[in-house]
Amino acid sequence: MGVFAKEAEISTPLPPAKAFKTFVVDLDTLMPKVAPQAIKSVELLQGDGGPRTIKKITFAEGNLIT
Repeated sequence: MGVFAKEAEISTPLPPAKAFKTFVVDLDTLMPKVAPQAIKSVELLQGDGGPRTIKKITFAEGNLIT
């Protein structure tokens, strides 16, 4: 298993709190709706979805999010 970091700057009309929730907190539920081929699985490792929750998101091979 590897770890990677990606930095991007995105302009959006959303308020910062809503943009963070959408693109970071809810990524595992948003991506399957937008690009179902991109995510292979999502596993909840710890927590209940609130603060300190740890999720393992496995991206499908060959479908890097750019």
